[in-house]
Order: sequence, then C-alpha cells, then structure tokens
Amino acid sequence: MPRRPLAGLRVLDLGTRIAAPFCAGLLGEQGAEVVKVEQPGTGDPLRQLGPFVDGPEGPYSLYWAVEGRGRKSVTIDLRTPRGQEVFRDLAGHADVVCENFRPGTLERWGIDPTRLPDRLVTVRISVFGQDGPRSPRPGLDRNGVAFGGLLHLTGEPDRPPVRPGVTITDYLSGVFAAQAAVGLLYERDARGTGTGGVIDACLYGSSLRILEWTVAAYDRLGLVRNRSGNRLDNSAPLDNYRSSDGRYVCIVAALQANFERLCEAMERPDLLADERFATPAARAANNDEINGIVADWAAGLDAAEVERRCVAHDVPVGTAHDVADLSADEHVLARGDLQHVDDPVIGRILQQAAYPRLAGSVPEVPTGAPRLGEHTDEVLGELLGFDGAELAELRRAGVI
Repeated sequence: MPRRPLAGLRVLDLGTRIAAPFCAGLLGEQGAEVVKVEQPGTGDPLRQLGPFVDGPEGPYSLYWAVEGRGRKSVTIDLRTPRGQEVFRDLAGHADVVCENFRPGTLERWGIDPTRLPDRLVTVRISVFGQDGPRSPRPGLDRNGVAFGGLLHLTGEPDRPPVRPGVTITDYLSGVFAAQAAVGLLYERDARGTGTGGVIDACLYGSSLRILEWTVAAYDRLGLVRNRSGNRLDNSAPLDNYRSSDGRYVCIVAALQANFERLCEAMERPDLLADERFATPAARAANNDEINGIVADWAAGLDAAEVERRCVAHDVPVGTAHDVADLSADEHVLARGDLQHVDDPVIGRILQQAAYPRLAGSVPEVPTGAPRLGEHTDEVLGELLGFDGAELAELRRAGVI
C-alpha cells in the first residue's frame, strides 16, 4: 500500500476553479482528508467549465472530473450568518483551510483567520496578495502571468507575448502553498508549537519566483530580458527542430560534451574544428548558424530517427508529445503515470496519477470528483453531530 504521510489531517477547501483547490488536492494526494465547501445550487464554477462530455445528468465537465477529484463535497452558503456559524464549527475539526477569494471576502463573512482556531494553517491565494496597493483588484491566472513578468518572456522575440499552454500561475501557486502548508504543519506538530499560521500566496509571486536570473541581471547589468522563443541567447545549439514527418524534437546540446556527442550523432566531426563552434561562447555568438545546421540535419529524418541517433550518443533529446503520445508511451505506462479514476457521474476515466510519488510505490488512485453536496449530510452529521431534523431545517433555510 502507498504511504500516506498526511493521513489523519483534514483540509477544508473553500476555493474555486484552480489555485486553492489544487493546493488542497495535493495535500489530499499525500493522505489528508479534503472536504470541499461549495455554494448550494451552483458549486465551484469549474463544474461549468468545459470541455464537456454527455453524462446521465447533462453536460459534464472533464475539467471538474480531474481537478475536483479526491475530496468530499459539502454545500454551505457562507454568505449567510448561519452558514458562517456552521463553517466556524467545521473549522474546529480541521487542520488546513485553503481559499482563493478576493482579499477581504472572508473578513466580510466573519470567517477570516482571526476568527478561526489558532491551530489552523490557512492558505490564502489571490492574484496580488493580501496587502499592497493592488491587493483589492480582481483577476485570474493570466493577470498573474502578465504582472509577474512571465508573459513578457514567453514567445518569439518579433511577435506578441504568448501565454503558457496551461494556467501556470494557478498551479504553481497551489504547489508553493502546499509546500508552505506542510512546513507550518511540521512546526505546529513536530515542534509542538500548537499554532498554525497564515500563508499569503499570490499568482504573480509564483511567476516572479521562477524568473531565474532576470532580476539580478537587471540590477547589476541594466539588462531587460526579452523573449527568445525556443532558443536561448547564451546557449546553442538548443531548439525545437522540425523533423521530416512534421514533428518537433527538442535537442539540448550547448554544453561542450553534449555538443561533441551531437556532432557524432550527426556524423559532422568537422564542426568541432570550426572556430565558430569550438566553444560554448563561440556557439552562442553564432547561434543562428549552428542552430541552422542542426535544423537542416533534423529536417532530413523523421522524429523517431532523430531521437534514436541522439539517444545512441547520449545527447539530451525529447520529441514534443501530445496527449495521444503520452497515453501510449511505454515509459509513462510502465511508471503508472496515468490511472483510471472511477467518476461517480461518468464512470471510469483516464487521468494523471497523483504526483510526486514516494520511491518504489504506485500512487493511490484518487476518488472521483464528487457530485455537488454529495457528502453534506455525512460530514455535518459525523463532525458536528447534526441529526436529520437539523439538516432538513438548514436545507429549508437555504444554508446547505
């Protein structure tokens, strides 16, 4: 059986869409019980975001099927005084709260960290953070990518910026926040402080943190880094090279040893004697020329052959995979990176497995994304002791 290091911990997921729910989901994949608190009647807006598949109850979001998995769903109207009271009681049975509402929302509802138990770890994710002049602004992932500097660096140098292919700052913020939450839980429990804390994670901050040397180069060199496409100004050869069958193969051979091996793979030992390509600095200065030579070589072979020759000479290489490639790849299958999850609405569906894993273990298959409010009676009954009459009254009042 897989080890579950966070077993026995309970996480309340108040988030919507991606960032905070993803943080909660990561903690769940490590063993925590995740209870998702949703608005009665509508639930997480991710439930209404496509692509959709026909289900027995109408169009069903595949986005929700993936990102809503591994948790229980409880409906509580947090905009009502009674709903807020129920939530505060529920928080007394939790270890972590994850939320990504606009800053100030929980304060208006009376369920901010100052009114919850001190032992809680509260993860607060927003676009601009909980303080600062931009804090109150609304926004989504794209705003974090733009403000945090990543959008400016993404794309070709002579074309407009291009967004990353996924909602990267939502996911990054979830990862950073989950790591920070585990740190506070360790401090609370292993060090015995008994208190949690509040994590202030913002989407633009996740983007800013991964900008590599960008800020330091501006500070010391006055350099404003710009887009460089699939190449790097200081490293060559490196690019996504088009093969004869129309695929793209990424070859990374800027280091001297890798370049020498690539020359062997291409059967071009003459390149090693060419002063334009003799050193990493020389190749960087002649970036277009050396990348053009590699591009011409790759264009004469199909992607599988380019990759085969590079692998045979220990050159770092990888063909750009689409999802059909991933679903059939022997390495992905051998490691169990894709698993069938039993969704309560549409049945078995192939998804990404939990990640990362403990060495030597196969990730536990998560439970399917719950129906809206599927576990309301179970959770409120078991944790708060509500009986059938109390639950019925809360429903009549629209609280749950």
